[in-house]
Formats: sequence, C-alpha cells, structure tokens
Amino acid sequence: MRVLVTGATGFTGGHLARRLAARGDTVRALVRDVNRAADLAGAGMDLVAGDLRDASAIRRATQAIDVIYHIAAVYRQAGLPENTYHAVNAEAVGTIVEAAAASGVRRVVHCSTVGVHGDVERPPANEDAPLRPGDVYQRTKVEGEAIARAAGARTGVEVVIARPSGIYGPGDRRLLKLFRGIARRRFVILGSGRIFYHLTYIDDLVEGFRLCGTVPTAAGRTYILAGAEVTTLNDVAALIAQEAGVAPPRVHVPVWPFWLAGAACEAVCAPFGIEPPLYRRRVDFFTKSRAFDISRARQELGFNPATGLREGIRKTLAWYRGAGWL
Repeated sequence: MRVLVTGATGFTGGHLARRLAARGDTVRALVRDVNRAADLAGAGMDLVAGDLRDASAIRRATQAIDVIYHIAAVYRQAGLPENTYHAVNAEAVGTIVEAAAASGVRRVVHCSTVGVHGDVERPPANEDAPLRPGDVYQRTKVEGEAIARAAGARTGVEVVIARPSGIYGPGDRRLLKLFRGIARRRFVILGSGRIFYHLTYIDDLVEGFRLCGTVPTAAGRTYILAGAEVTTLNDVAALIAQEAGVAPPRVHVPVWPFWLAGAACEAVCAPFGIEPPLYRRRVDFFTKSRAFDISRARQELGFNPATGLREGIRKTLAWYRGAGWL
C-alpha cells in the first residue's frame, strides 16, 4: 500500500515506517526537519517537510495515499503552553482526517495512549474502561480521539484508534533511565513497587499498528495494544536486574516527599522553560497501576504479541550496551 507515517523521526514512528517499508509498502513521512530524516530518505522513503499545525503541509503529504498512520504527538516537554498540546495532539488530528477525505485516503490509524484511562482501579482495563486523564498530555489525547471519531463520521474516512502501553525496545529513551538505573545499581523504588506495569515491545506494537491499518473490520474501532504479560513494577525491575547480571533493587522509600519535591521543581522551572530535575509524573510512575486486557485486539485484529518480557528486556539491554548508553 501507499502509506503516510507522521512522527517517523521518533522512536515508535521510525520503527513503524521501517517495518512497513521492509514489507513492501510505499512509505511517505511527514517530518519537520528533513535533515534529521536522512536515514529515512536513504531507506527509500518519500519525505514531505511540514509541521502538524500546517494544514497545507498535511494536504501535500496526504496526496495519493491509502492509509495514514498518525503517530506524531507532543509528549511531555517543559515550558510548553497548554495550547501547543491542544493544537498538536487534538486539533491536528481533525486536520489530518479532513485532508485524508479530500485526498481519497481510505483509513487513518490514530495513535493515542492507554494513559487516557489514568490510574486503573479495576485491572486489567479494556477499551471501555472509564477515561480518567491525569495531565495535559492525556487530556489532549482524549480530545484527539473524540475529534478523530467525529471527523471520520463526518467525512466517511475509516478511523481506527490505537492505545499503546509502556513502549520499550532498542533505541527507546523513555525507559532508558529505568534500565540504566537498575543496571548501575542506582535505582530506588518509591512506594511498595506492587503496582502493575504493562510493557509493550516495539516490534509487537508496530505489528499491531499495521493490523489496525489493514484489517477491514477494524474500521471505527478502538484497540489497546500491549504485551502479553502483565507484571508488577517489582517484577519488571527484578527481570531487568537478572538480565543485567546485578542484584534487584532492594531500597523502597516513601512517595510523598518526592511528589512534593516534584511539584516544587515544576513551579520553579516551568515559567522559565527549564526541564525540571523531578516531575510529579515521574513520581506517578511508581504509584499508578497500568494493566490492560488485549482480548479485543487479539480477537478482532489477530494481534498476538510475539516477544516475551524477558526476551524483550534482554534485547533492549543488549542494544543499550552496544550503543554505549549503559
């Protein structure tokens, strides 16, 4: 197929674009800086320069495309105003679906997040669990989902919502601190560590995206994409330690002092656009349960995560070592 991938210079979008190209799809990438995407061009992908807030760039990128995989988003960055999150994570989704309709695109796969469910009270949560976003990123992802569905209903474009959980794998930076801290015996667990943490290996995730884009009956549906194994944070830390050849973290400290310190750091740093050394959301990592039911994706998409948690951790650690990140 002819596909457009947004966010292809990022971790998830880059893996997806390369996987689709390797399967024989004709891949186009919408990128803000073509100089940062030289490797994509070298892999035979067509590049279109533009920002998600630029409707004309989106219209150019969607020409002669069958399926759009919309992966790009503003994640969590210091000093960004809330209207930037809204423009990129919510409004731009509608622009993409409208441009898709004008260009004759059949389907848009929109990447959201399981974070829209917030702290899961009755794990495992499925797609129908309550939406309880806890920060501006998650709130604008909820808005983006609603805008995508409304635009799809209005235009006739098939919209599929994908909600990934805990993405990790070779090249990932979000969980690098977790892996590095444990491997260097410097990781301290806030609280009991008994909260659920549900990881998804990158290869399994991009296959889930591909299925969202190609399975006919997926049109109009929402899918949680996550790994086959659900563990506690303590279990994940112990597995990483075993594969790294070190003792598992033993130190547990109270949560509340770090939460207060995170709030203070944000209050001081945010007005100046400085990255705080500690966020409340980093503290939330230790307190909010994330466990999800992938039955719908299994049954309707044929989604079948192939990489076990231990194997995925082993591959990720090996890549970090080879890249000199540990």
